[in-house]
Amino acid sequence: MEFVKLLIGLVLLIKFADFFVDASVDIAKSFKISEIVIGATIVAIGTTLPETMVSSVSAFKGHGDIAYGNALGSIICNTSLISAITMIFRPGEVKRCEIKVPVLFFFLSFALYVVYAICFKGFSRLGGVSLFAIFIIYIFVIVKVQSKSKVAEDFDNAITKKEDLMDKASIQFPFKSIIILIISSAVIAFSSNLLVDNGIIIARRFGVPESVIGITLIALGTSLPELTTAITSLVKGHSNLSIGNIIGANFYNIVNVTGIAAILNPFSIPAENKIFGINSSYVVDIPTALVVMLILCMPTLIYKKTKRWQGLLLLIIYIAFIVYQVKSV
Repeated sequence: MEFVKLLIGLVLLIKFADFFVDASVDIAKSFKISEIVIGATIVAIGTTLPETMVSSVSAFKGHGDIAYGNALGSIICNTSLISAITMIFRPGEVKRCEIKVPVLFFFLSFALYVVYAICFKGFSRLGGVSLFAIFIIYIFVIVKVQSKSKVAEDFDNAITKKEDLMDKASIQFPFKSIIILIISSAVIAFSSNLLVDNGIIIARRFGVPESVIGITLIALGTSLPELTTAITSLVKGHSNLSIGNIIGANFYNIVNVTGIAAILNPFSIPAENKIFGINSSYVVDIPTALVVMLILCMPTLIYKKTKRWQGLLLLIIYIAFIVYQVKSV
């Protein structure tokens, strides 16, 4: 029965991720918002709902190892598996100005995350509040930046073509797309939980520790919305939407997923696995998350495009990471 439920969750994820992409692109076009920005905000929030819900429930029930592994593992999975697929099959141009804000906020929040993880060996309620505060600041900044560019664009268009401004004024509010977006987000969250819950039951029958379950199985399960969004975005020719979604989702995994979980119930960094007497979280998990994000972001910012070699390198790192986690059991 667990396998049947897992399959149902997967089918629902794939179908409603398709609806989600269509609605998001429609909203972006209605408000003249670029695909990167819509991907880094609305799509990323929607596709990180499973991570937020699973980590929050796990922390609330006292399973901090799962909350920790889910957030960090999702960053690794999003970057080294999902973005890798996007770059391998369809590398393309990326506007530096549209990803530099999400990238900057990710690395700032990740630096704070590392301080709490290493110096305090966990996340207190105050730590959760400080991480979530970065999320509030980010939303304010990215909306303000987008609003300024939209005002400037509208002003130029009004000067060159007055009727264009009249057309913009007559644009209908995309109620239908917003409703589809909300429903799809709910179904994505439900189906992800269906998939992950039954995946945990199956995995525990083999005696796998919670920390390993969190950073591998649950991280992969809750990242399926990003994976299906990436695939459907590629099919529909919206590869920029996928890259923006990955960067935004990774940022939200730090500030929302970890932040909200810590606010509900503070938790410590798991310390079951050690390498040369050092917690493997400090030697493998956290460094891997940092390295894969550097590989994704730095060349993209420098060359203003994604490259196939990035995807191949990231995929190799993901395979090596999963092999290590399995061997450590």
